[in-house]
Amino acid sequence: MVPETGRSIDPELLFTLQIVHARNPIAQGRIGGSGANGEFSIRIQCYFGELGTGMRNGKGTKAMFAGRHFDREVILLCVRWYLRYKLSLRDLVEMMAERGLELAHTTIMRWVQRYVPEFEKSWARYARKAGRSWRVDETYLKVRGRWVYLYRAVDKEGNTVDFRLSPKRDVAAAKAFFRKALRTHGRAPISITLDGYAASHRAVREMPSENEVWKHTKLRTSKYLNNLIEQDHRGIKSRTGPMLGFKRFDYAAITIAGVELLRSIHKGQFALGPLRLKDQAAPAIWNAVLAA
Repeated sequence: MVPETGRSIDPELLFTLQIVHARNPIAQGRIGGSGANGEFSIRIQCYFGELGTGMRNGKGTKAMFAGRHFDREVILLCVRWYLRYKLSLRDLVEMMAERGLELAHTTIMRWVQRYVPEFEKSWARYARKAGRSWRVDETYLKVRGRWVYLYRAVDKEGNTVDFRLSPKRDVAAAKAFFRKALRTHGRAPISITLDGYAASHRAVREMPSENEVWKHTKLRTSKYLNNLIEQDHRGIKSRTGPMLGFKRFDYAAITIAGVELLRSIHKGQFALGPLRLKDQAAPAIWNAVLAA
């Protein structure tokens, strides 16, 4: 049976989902809708692991995905997988096609650009503060064939402090990164560990002149201690490698923000206790955070 939405699903997959639904009375009571559209919603949610998870349908979540041709579960899955795993957009298109969903790689790209800022806002409400001993370094990415600089910092436990993509690597860029990190956490670090790049050292020395909260921050240089941030760069570089570069700086900045968000989630940097999500799978956790 083909749903009224016009999207066909593999018959073997439909048969499997019908069995799952028939054996899940809890799911039958929770999923609304009737006719082909209701059945399609049940099948999609069964397949992507949404039934029986206590998903919350908040007004904010509904508004976020209003007017989209595809169900929000499909959108969330594609965006999450693209940002977390070493997949290209066309890899995801092929994976969805095997599940009976036809979409273009540009569609997924637009989803990433549209929803990453919204996801950041939702998850930020549950973010734990990072430690106050920062390891700061820069790494490199290509945008339209030119190198740009990704400023990043982690604390001594390896938790991400903040990040900022910059077209330049100079004193002004370093200061902009430190200002952003201060806004994010609301407090200056006790110590900042840098490599030998002079512009970053100068930026730290000059920060107290524009904000007194920096006057007690200790500046130090240690290649050994900065191994932590250099190793953490690998998680970002390994993910951006399959993306084969970016065409626009703003697209790159949003995509990197999404990659950093998924990395922080993987590190356990969010306090989700109030949501009571112990032992829940990723789809249920995401739905609860977005609906809260």
